[in-house]
Amino acid sequence: MSTAAAPESRPGPRPTTVRRGHRAAGRPSFALDPAVALGLIAVGALGVLGLWWTGTPAVVGAAGWLTGAGRITGLLAGYAAPVLVLLMARLPPLERGVGADRLARWHAFGGRWLVAAVSVHVLTVVWGYALTDGRGLLGEGVEIVFHYPEMIKATLGTLLLLGTGAVSARAARRRLSYEAWYYLHLATYLAVALAFSHQLATGADLGGGPGQAAWYALYFGTAALLGWYRLARPWLLDRRHGLRVAEVRPEGPGVVSLFLTGQRLDELGAEPGQFFRLQFQAPGLRWAANPYSLSAPPHPRFLRFTVKDLGGHSAAVAELRPGTRVRAEGPYGAFTGRLLRRRRVLLLGAGVGITPLRALFETLPGELTLVQRARRPEDLLFRTELADIARRRGAVVHELLGPREQVGDLGAALARLVPGLAEHEVYLCGPEALTEEAARALRAAGVAPGRIHHESFSF
Repeated sequence: MSTAAAPESRPGPRPTTVRRGHRAAGRPSFALDPAVALGLIAVGALGVLGLWWTGTPAVVGAAGWLTGAGRITGLLAGYAAPVLVLLMARLPPLERGVGADRLARWHAFGGRWLVAAVSVHVLTVVWGYALTDGRGLLGEGVEIVFHYPEMIKATLGTLLLLGTGAVSARAARRRLSYEAWYYLHLATYLAVALAFSHQLATGADLGGGPGQAAWYALYFGTAALLGWYRLARPWLLDRRHGLRVAEVRPEGPGVVSLFLTGQRLDELGAEPGQFFRLQFQAPGLRWAANPYSLSAPPHPRFLRFTVKDLGGHSAAVAELRPGTRVRAEGPYGAFTGRLLRRRRVLLLGAGVGITPLRALFETLPGELTLVQRARRPEDLLFRTELADIARRRGAVVHELLGPREQVGDLGAALARLVPGLAEHEVYLCGPEALTEEAARALRAAGVAPGRIHHESFSF
């Protein structure tokens, strides 16, 4: 293990240790288990299929099969849209039980499924109606768009949805900044709203009765939850806690720690390993809430975040002035000590992914080993802090340095550094490529998948 020279003393709040077992005041405890969440989504999908089944006495001929397929995929797409919004609505039971990282993966998978369902819906409905009316596909498409009720709005919603799906593809997403991706995704709310009236106006299975009532409840309930957790609650938290920038402290090339002060911060119920979405009330930063992890245990008087220059928003954080107001949403995430089931723990991180691990390293009970992966020594963060924590706690810190070719097989390298690797519980955080490689290596080394808890720093 190597450590950097101790930094010179600087003003401002310093990280402090939070006692193990400390429970913040007012912290809600309800968390929805991932299996239960998936089960509820599946039950809803079965109910949607039931709507089609009860409203379809018979399917006859090619036109009937195509139209029937269009109705099924349209219903499922109409159900999936608000469900996907709810997954990312920052509902505390989902964030706490399922975890933001897993919710993002579910959302990405569901988004691809939604785009496919909408595409099949459009194609099969137009094709089925064209067979029935004796027209070509193009002529039938024009007829449907301009002469069926609410279809112009539905067409605009479909184009917005397909466009968002295109920019969310991995190849396109890597070329976008977080801010651009965030603003483009706001268009999905408009797409869902535009399609809603079309579903009620032309959906044969939603013409009235319980089906229509359930549809209204699903969409308006989603809108209400979204409005509360994405708009009203952050505004109320801002009024109550009054977060402001206290200090911006350089940590390394392109990396700063941000200290926020405020009132009654213990009432936020934040835990090491969690993150907040921060919206800085400064020019150019007011309209985007970006996610940043706590890099030290939460303190009743301040919160510490460490930010790496990964785009326009994060780069501008380094220029913030003390006193800048901050609106915070959170805390979010299930990447906490609540996951811990074993005494021997490995924390493995790279890049800015070390930030939540640094907070966990200070607070998790048990026998801890932390491994920080980096290509160069200057890319390592918190070297002195981690060494100090390790000395106080009797824990171990390793630095795994060098390019991939030099390090070789990650599983073999970890086995050399961490005796009894297969018996450890693992917290893993970093760039997506690292988390995927490390998860495979850990499973191959005998670590049970249920003991690998990971959070990626991608969007």
